Amino acid sequence: MARPVADSPGSSPASSPSAAPTLPMGAPLSAPLSAGRIWALVRDPAPGRLGQALRMAGACTVTVLVGEIWQVPDLGVPALVTMALWQKDRVTNVIAGVAVNLLVVVLLAVIYGLVRFTLDRPLAFVLSIAVLSFCFFFLGSASKLKPVAYMLGLIVVYGLVALEEVPIGELVTRALLYTDLFTLVPGTVMVVLGLLICPSPRRVLTDGIAARLRVSAGLLRGAGAREQAHAVGLLREGAAGMSKALRMAGLERLWRPEDLACLGQAASCAVAVLALAEADAGGGGGADGGEAPEELIALLERMADVFAAGAYPVGIGVPAVPSGRPALQAIAGLMPVFTTPEAAGARREEKKKGGGFFLADAFTNPDHVRFAVKGTAGVMCSYVLFRSLDWPGIHTCIITCFIVALPTMGEMISKLTLRIIGASVGGAIGILSIVFMMPHLQGITGFLVLIFVVSLLAAWIRIGDERIAYAGFQIGLAFYLSDLSSFGPTTDMETARDRVVGVLIGNFITYAMFTSFWPSSAYAGIGGCLDRVIARLRQLGGAATPQARADGMAALQSAVSDGERQVEYALAEPPHMRREMAHLGALQEALAEAARLGIGMIDGEVVDPARRIAALEGLIS
Repeated sequence: MARPVADSPGSSPASSPSAAPTLPMGAPLSAPLSAGRIWALVRDPAPGRLGQALRMAGACTVTVLVGEIWQVPDLGVPALVTMALWQKDRVTNVIAGVAVNLLVVVLLAVIYGLVRFTLDRPLAFVLSIAVLSFCFFFLGSASKLKPVAYMLGLIVVYGLVALEEVPIGELVTRALLYTDLFTLVPGTVMVVLGLLICPSPRRVLTDGIAARLRVSAGLLRGAGAREQAHAVGLLREGAAGMSKALRMAGLERLWRPEDLACLGQAASCAVAVLALAEADAGGGGGADGGEAPEELIALLERMADVFAAGAYPVGIGVPAVPSGRPALQAIAGLMPVFTTPEAAGARREEKKKGGGFFLADAFTNPDHVRFAVKGTAGVMCSYVLFRSLDWPGIHTCIITCFIVALPTMGEMISKLTLRIIGASVGGAIGILSIVFMMPHLQGITGFLVLIFVVSLLAAWIRIGDERIAYAGFQIGLAFYLSDLSSFGPTTDMETARDRVVGVLIGNFITYAMFTSFWPSSAYAGIGGCLDRVIARLRQLGGAATPQARADGMAALQSAVSDGERQVEYALAEPPHMRREMAHLGALQEALAEAARLGIGMIDGEVVDPARRIAALEGLIS
């Protein structure tokens, strides 16, 4: 039944996707985050999360070790870059590591010329910081370089600020070389360590398929609120992450194109099966109200085992299912084509528009320029503040401005609390470790163990749900900048205090800038999200084969997830902005109706989908 596609010897074993998370979903997905829901997201043992967190923490620790050996100053910055750019699979890590180093070399050549030109011209020096900040914020908003643009801006502008302290030609050259090490060390670690400890992208893909099949089997067997919550969260991811893994696997040139095509089809079918299983479980088991057939559940579990072993099943039969359960009948209908892609020429791929580096509206949408202006204003206010106060220890406020900038008011508000919590936790860990642990660390081993443990905590949250990822990054930011201010274990409390204060100042300055000038509401983007949802519904309605319907369902789930996230951000905005959102409730219900309609179009319960799609279009006309 299974066709093996053996992984390479360097790949890690598959993570078990059978653990059930504890995400409470009494409220809709688009409800604002509560303390209980945040805690549930922190504790959520999603498939592969622990393995990825361990690898990320290990990479950050190795970066610190290499930096200690080479005596790289401000070692917190390379560790932070590693945490920001570390990826799931080995191919993406190699590409990111090489690309970032090439970009930084080019930028440093430009910076060297700027420094030579502005060395004795303070006004020109400040203007160069402002211009570079604007360019990086604009690239982060209007190009495909996001979020790498913010990380590059952080390194370059921070390097310029550091260069201001060494106005001697030879020291300037040395400082530029150290600035290059800020990305050379993380980039090298990503390439070398990523190849050694990260799984292949094909393994990431098969693990993702296995996870969805196991969750589907659990739903059909009888799931509680926690399991259904996890199923909805996994469903809303669609197949985007698996599609990326499939593209990266193609770049490896290690796997047969025919095998990758089968796995790509399986990824879409796994999402469709999960959607149907969730609909059946949420609908109380259909008209007959009975339990799902054990034959179907056992088949899904066996298929999950095959995918988890790095293979894929072939020749899958049609299991017997009750006639009164349309969702189960649709699942059974997908089994024979689960790993059978459409014949060449039968698949109708959508042509992607705007394949260039910049977004289609990069130079016509004023929001991109406004975003860059607000981000630059935050950086310059932070620069002027710490220079005016003659308090160089809070220069971390500049770094923070690049990390926390977000386009809409709702995103800023919903994540500000998480940022403050993360910075406070990371800073508290850093200061407490300086007081109680650093004096007792005699060698590098204990110091690296401390770095690994705290990095693991930050990485666990960082790679969790997008709603809490910022808190994990802020924990790493505050801790690294506190405890990695010099070589080896430090006992300098003043530096740790100043850097944590700088992080908090940067958070508040950025919040003030982005919410006071040209505040952008997430409500304005919901209509565009619903447009994309309707386009996906039409794609689903025009699908002529089971494979095409599975592809359409996977695309629909990703589009619905984007819309629900926009609604969630809109609900987090201040009351005076929400009063202008006259149709927010209707748009929220339209997204839920679109998800239900997609299920009905697959299982055949919706007789006239065109009429219901037209009704959804009326909401945004």
